[in-house]
Order: sequence, then structure tokens, then C-alpha cells
Amino acid sequence: MEHAEYVYTVGMTESDVDAHLRAGEHGVLGLADGDDAYATPISYHYDGEQFLLRVSDHDQEAEKTSYLETTDTATFVCYEAATDDSWSIHVRGPVRKREEDIDEATLNEWFQPFRLFDEAVENVEFTLYDLRMESVIGRKTSADSL
Repeated sequence: MEHAEYVYTVGMTESDVDAHLRAGEHGVLGLADGDDAYATPISYHYDGEQFLLRVSDHDQEAEKTSYLETTDTATFVCYEAATDDSWSIHVRGPVRKREEDIDEATLNEWFQPFRLFDEAVENVEFTLYDLRMESVIGRKTSADSL
């Protein structure tokens, strides 16, 4: 790696991680079923106490739900990257379906608008999942690298 360009990264403070998670709205959720992996972009809500994932169910699509049921430890990644400045946060832990219903006004406050692709609005429903934050690791570009 003699000629490869690189920048150093350092661990983020707990307050930096907290601030980035509170300000963020989406990331990528990694799930597994045996030797098969599944990753999907997904919206989240973090308020310092709970880390919630909004999972859409539409048109009988069961793939996400199937992987959520078979994953013991999920990994959620949110990040921002540019050539000279970057950060990333990995949140790991079990994901469980939230049993408590949340009204639509609260969902709209907690989550960004849902992006529809080819689904009909009336065919989309949401389920909330709690991601228990057993491990949280944040890294950012070192100021010495800039």
C-alpha cells in the first residue's frame, strides 16, 4: 500500500455518536439467515432511549420480515463520506417487533416520508422494530488527516 491514498480515522466520542444518531434519518440494516445475507436501506428514529426501525410491508413482500425473524444479531450502519471528511456508526444487537401501537401523527414526527416505488399507498403498512443497542461503534476522519 505504498502508493495508496488514505486518511486516518479515530473513534467518535459518545456525545458525537449520540448527536449523529439523533440527527440522522436513514441507514442500512444488515440481516442474515444462516449463510444468506440481506441488507436494505431503512428509516430509523433514535431519541437517546430507543432505536426504532420502520419496516414496510407491502404487496405480500415477506423477505424483510423473514430475515428479521431469523437474525439473532442485526447490524445497522449509518454514514456520511466525502473524500476528506467522513463518519460512520455501526449499531449491533437483536431486533424485536414492537408490540405497542404508535399513532400516525407520531410516526410522521419520528420518521421521514416513506419513499414509494411501485407500491400502491393503500397496500403499504408499517411495523416498528426495536434494535437493542448492545454495541455501538462510531468512527470519523481524524483531524490530523485533514
